[in-house]
Formats: sequence, C-alpha cells, structure tokens
Amino acid sequence: MVKLPFGSSVLLGLLVLISVSLAQSNNSTYNNPVLPGWHSDPSCTQVNGTFFCVTSTFIAFPGLPIYASKDLINWKLISHAWSRESQLPGISWRTTGQQEGMFAPTIRYRNGEFFVICEYLGMSEGIIGVLFRSKNPYSDKDWSDPLRFRPTKIDPDLFWDDDGKVYVATQGIILQELDLKTGKLSEPAISLWNGTGGVWPEGPHIYKKDGWYYLLIAEGGTALDHAITIARARKITGPYEPYAKNPILTNRRTNEYFQTVGHGDLFQDTNGNWWGMALATRSGPEYRNYPMGREAVLFPVTWNKGEWPILQPVKGQMSGWPLPPPNRDGVPGDGPFITDPDVYDFDKGTSIPPNLMFWRVPRNGTFSVTDRGLQIAPSRNNLTGTPFSTRTPELSGQQGLAFIGRRQTDSLFTFTVDLTFNPTAVGQEAGVTVFLTQVNHIDLGVVLLDKKGAQGSKELSLRFKAEGTGGPPASKTIALPKGWAAGPIRLQIKTANLTHYSLSASSADDPKSSVLVGAASGALLSGGNGSFVGSLVGAYATCNGAGSGVNCPAGGTAYFKRWRYEGDAQFVTATKSIPSLGKIRE
Repeated sequence: MVKLPFGSSVLLGLLVLISVSLAQSNNSTYNNPVLPGWHSDPSCTQVNGTFFCVTSTFIAFPGLPIYASKDLINWKLISHAWSRESQLPGISWRTTGQQEGMFAPTIRYRNGEFFVICEYLGMSEGIIGVLFRSKNPYSDKDWSDPLRFRPTKIDPDLFWDDDGKVYVATQGIILQELDLKTGKLSEPAISLWNGTGGVWPEGPHIYKKDGWYYLLIAEGGTALDHAITIARARKITGPYEPYAKNPILTNRRTNEYFQTVGHGDLFQDTNGNWWGMALATRSGPEYRNYPMGREAVLFPVTWNKGEWPILQPVKGQMSGWPLPPPNRDGVPGDGPFITDPDVYDFDKGTSIPPNLMFWRVPRNGTFSVTDRGLQIAPSRNNLTGTPFSTRTPELSGQQGLAFIGRRQTDSLFTFTVDLTFNPTAVGQEAGVTVFLTQVNHIDLGVVLLDKKGAQGSKELSLRFKAEGTGGPPASKTIALPKGWAAGPIRLQIKTANLTHYSLSASSADDPKSSVLVGAASGALLSGGNGSFVGSLVGAYATCNGAGSGVNCPAGGTAYFKRWRYEGDAQFVTATKSIPSLGKIRE
C-alpha cells in the first residue's frame, strides 16, 4: 500500500470537493416541460447538432408535428409529417372515436433521410401502419405519402441493425422485420419481453450500445402508475434480461407535481451526452385538474460504457448536462417556436399559421383568409355533434368541425379574438372555445335566438355553455349589449387561476365594456373522454343542426381578426410559477 504524506487525505478530500463543485458549476438548469401543452408520446433524435422531435396527434389535423431545436429548450414547429388529405384519403372522416387516429410515432434518421413511423387507429379494417419519409423535414410538402403496413399492435419503433435489417417493435413487446419497399412484416412476430408486470407494456424503443441491445418500454398504463422500464440482450431477438432496479423512471406514488411520467425516448447531443424525452402531466397526485394533458419533458441520462442508463427523475426545475448555447436563429422553417405568442391579423394574402389545427380533416371551403379576416363557414354539427350515426355523419362532426384552434401551452394565458358576425337564421352561432374533445369543451358564443316575449322577433345574445368530465356549470345567456351588433365583438378566454377559465366579451372599440359571461373548471377538460389529448383554444361557427346534408341555411358565416394568444405564467410546482416566455409586443 502506498502511504500518503501526513495531511494528504485532507488534501485529496478537498480536491474531490473542488472537482465535484466544478462539475456542478458546468451543469445546466432549465424548466420543464420543454414542449408545453398537448405533446404526448414524444420521440426524438439529433442530426448534425439539431434535435428533432415528433409527438402524437390522434384525430387532430395536420398531424404528427415535427419540432426542431439547436439548444433543447427552444423548439420550433418546422412541419407536419401528415399535412395532406391525399396522404391518407378518406381515413379521417371514417374515424369516429375522440381518441383514435395517429398513435405514438417514432422519428429516426438514416443515410440523409428522416423517417416517421406511426399507426392510425379507429378503422374497421384494423390498425393502419404508416411510414413517412423526408429529406427536408422543414417542409410539409417534402414528407412522402406513407408506406402502409399491417401491424396487430400499437406504438411502433423503427430500428436498423448493423446488418441493415429494419425492425419494428410494437406493444406486447413483439418484434418484426419490415420491408421498406413493400411494407411487409415478417411472420411470426417474435416476443421479446413482457415488462415487469405492469399493465400495457408498450412504447418500445431499441438502442444498440457497447454490444448490447437495450429495450426501453412504457408500462403501468398512462395514468398515475405510468413508468419506464428497461431490459437488454446480446441479440436483438433476446433473451432480454430486465434491469434489477426497474422502473428506471417514474413519479408514481410520489407527491411530485409532474405525474404520469413515461413513454420515453433517448438520444445524444454532439458532446456524446445522453438525454431523454418523455410525457408527463402537471396534475399532482390528486390527478383532477390537468387540461393541458400530457406534455413533453426533458431529462438528463447518464449512460456509462457497458452499464445500465441512469435517468434523472422528472421535476419542473431540472439540472443536468451542459446544454448547447441558446440558439433561436439557427433553426430554418416558417413555423413559430412553441413558446411564441400568437399575433395573427389574418390579412388577405396570408395563410393559416401552421400551429393552428383542426379536429379531423376539415371540409373544403370551411376555412379561408379573406379581406375580412379568417372566414369560417358554419358546420351543421356544433362542437359536440350528435352521437355517431352512419346516416348523419354531417351532424356527428365526423366530417370535420368548423373549429380551428391552437394548443394551450401555458398554465395561465389570455386569448382574445375579434368577431364580425351577422347571422340571419335562429341558431346560427360563432364564438370561442377551450376544446379537449367533442364531449369536453367550454364555449362562449354569439348566437341569434328568438326574443323572449316578442313573437317573431330575434336578438343576438352571448351564450356560455360547457360540458365535460364531472358536473359542468349551467349555461348562461344574456342579450348582446346595445351598440355591439355592428361589431366587431372581442371575445376573451382567460385563466382566472390555475384551475378555472373565465370567458368574457366586449366591444372591440371599447375593451373597458367587458362583460364576464361565465366561468368553468379545468377539471371539465381533464381525463374522461380526453385522457390522451390536451386542450386547444380557438374559434368556431355552427348553425346548430339546421339545414340539410352538409349545408347550413344561408348566412351565418363568421369572420375573425386580431387573434392573440399570450402566455402569462407556467407552473413548475403546484405552488410555484415562472413567467411565460412568449410576450406580445405590439
């Protein structure tokens, strides 16, 4: 044994403390979620210093948003892999459920090309596997029509082995080879691993590192028991040995504000540091009020050679590997950064911004930008629609809602838009909404109604109504104040606090004339029929069932201008908030 001189042990201890201190000083700090608002099932990769992520969209359209970032914090919407009805003709209008559609994509890069693999659920013929390709992910147009394949399980991963074979792993967890030319899957599927005993082993991702195949999966369901577990094998087909300390990441049975952590993907930065992205819900263990649904969170990963990865537990405020320097200028594309406010005036000649989305593919002619602003032609179905019927799909919402919205991306926010609306038939309505699904939404509309006590007379009214999980408040209708009918009317949705929305209206010419029409709890938009999705904030128009076929009575077209969404605050714990990054400067 080598003897240290007297006092050297103290010196050694000081040196260790100094080295730890220096390492910690190089660590970065940041706040979750990095993809705020509805961004479930994230999958990410890094190519030449740019990070790319994709998330689930279910029946929302355009689907499968692609985000890019140079620094892991500022994420820009650069395209959608599914942006054209012609890519999947007729599929959207055949989808009846509120949480069917595009489930759990994976994004990968190979030989100069990006691949997004996903599966579309809700078709009578079963699951439709889709594989989109692009050499320019900054353009919607460059994403290909999909190669279709026929899986039997959900949540596809895409993995190239060293011999060039391409594999798809899905829920279960099963493995099949995929022919990239024909879409044929090998049979029989090979069972790899069934997890650690949690329900629904799914969301697999395979990585090869240091001679091992690592299999990362989600299990425990997507609610409070959600978790990430891992196993490894020397051959891709197994047998897989589970990690003795599984789950490798979870917040279940904790008091953390971020719950339901799971369904993750791992990737490296240019310095070789590992990171992970997973979904989480800002609900706390009470799991009652979480209208933004499942958001995407970032966590550092320590993965030493030949060892199991160590995933840092998810919190609102994180510390980890040094982040790349902030960089918002180095990302191409025309889309906004996710934290940007909306400042849209819908001047003629402009296009509909790429961060606005629809519930199913919209019917042709429903939305257009005119010299009067964003024109919305009303649909016969309102935001709820009638129960699905093959005889009246135009009333179910199956043929698209006359609704356009953007993700709620802030715990506290203010959304306003100016409406010009001159309805001619009773029941014609236009307004604003916080929308989770067709059975979970909170609305404030301007509607033409029969005037009480005045036979044959009609009057414009402000109508507040809500429905959703739990007990919604009673509807409320008030006559439109005098002088407002000439318009425009400014409609506002604002988070009164962390748990409630308030909906108000004013004359756009006199914002001080504001009238609070109604308020409702965010719990209405939490779980229930919308447990996989998150709230959208936007505008709609409807004739509430009048007319025939897909046509409303004449009139009732709505025009929207001065669309503004501004974040006010993000909560990183149940009691602590930070200012939102996107502020409007006009």
